[in-house]
Amino acid sequence: MRHAEEVTFGGSGLDRAAELRDQEEVLQAARRDPTSDCLLLWRGFLLMAGENALARLPMDHPVLQGRDKLPVLLGREAEGLVFAQDISEWNPPDAVADMGPGRPQQAPLPKHPEVEDAYHFGDLRGVMGRLNRRDAELAASARALYSWHATHQFCSRCGKPSEVSMAGWQRTCPSCGGQHFPRTDPVVIMLVTHGNDLLLGRSPGWPDRMWSLLAGFVEPGETIEAAVRREVMEETRVPVGPVEYLSSQPWAFPNSLMFGCWGEATGRDIVIDPKELDGAMWVSREDMVDVLAGTHPDIRPLRQGAIAEFLIRNWVADTLD
Repeated sequence: MRHAEEVTFGGSGLDRAAELRDQEEVLQAARRDPTSDCLLLWRGFLLMAGENALARLPMDHPVLQGRDKLPVLLGREAEGLVFAQDISEWNPPDAVADMGPGRPQQAPLPKHPEVEDAYHFGDLRGVMGRLNRRDAELAASARALYSWHATHQFCSRCGKPSEVSMAGWQRTCPSCGGQHFPRTDPVVIMLVTHGNDLLLGRSPGWPDRMWSLLAGFVEPGETIEAAVRREVMEETRVPVGPVEYLSSQPWAFPNSLMFGCWGEATGRDIVIDPKELDGAMWVSREDMVDVLAGTHPDIRPLRQGAIAEFLIRNWVADTLD
C-alpha cells in the first residue's frame, strides 16, 4: 500500500539511538545537556503544549528533578536527545478515582504544581489525529514503553523484582540474570469487503452508533492471513478468501501492533458470536462516505487517527494500491 506509513503513529524516521542505550556516561551527560528535552507522562496521559503538540521540557525542569527513576531514552533528533519521564506516583488530591479512558468526560485532568499553566495533560486517544508524525511516534513509544514497565516489574523466570536497564528498553533480574524486553502484542484488523460492501461490527459496551472494523489478537503459531480468516469466522461466520496486508500501526493502548489487512469475503451471511460482538452488518461504499463525513444517521464518525478510519478512508477513495 503506497500510503501505508502515513497512518497515525507510522514511521516518522525517528533515530532511536539504540547504540547509546548501554552507554551510561553518555546518557548521564545527555540528561544535563540543554540540547536534550523530555516528554512527561502521568498514568498514561501525556503533557501537551496546546491542542496539537507534545510539551517538551528542558532536562533541568523542576518537575524532572529528584526522581527515583531515570527518564527513558526515546531517540535522537537534530537538536539533541529526546527522553520521557513518568510521574505516575504523583497523587494529586483533586484527581477522580478512575483516570482511565472510561472516566467521565467532564472530569478534568489535574495540573501539576511544578508545571506551567500553558501545559496540560491530554488523552492520547483524543489528540492522536492532530499530532504531527514525529510527536505521534514519540508519544506512542513513550506510552507503550511505560505501560510495559508498569506491568512487568517482576522477573518471569524467578519471580523476583527486576530492574530497568538499557535506558528503559530492557529489564534485568539481579537474582537470576534474566533479561526481559518490551512486549508487543500482534493484532489483526480487517477491512473485509464483498463487492461494494464493507463488514462492520460493534463490541459490547461501545457507545451508541459506534461501529468499526473487526479485529483480534494473532495466536501463537498463526500467520497474519490465518488470523484474519479465523477472527472473522469466529465473530461473524463470514468466510474470507484472499487476504492482503495493507499497513500497520503501533497501538499503545497498551502494547499492540495493529496489522491492517484487506480480506475478500466469499459469503455474506452473518451469524454473530454474542460473546464477541453486539452486532455486525454490511455497509455500502456510498454509506461509508456519509460515515466519514459525519452525516450518517445510524453510524457515528470513526475515531480520527485510528487505523480503522485510515483503511476505510483509503478504501472509499479507491487508494488501496
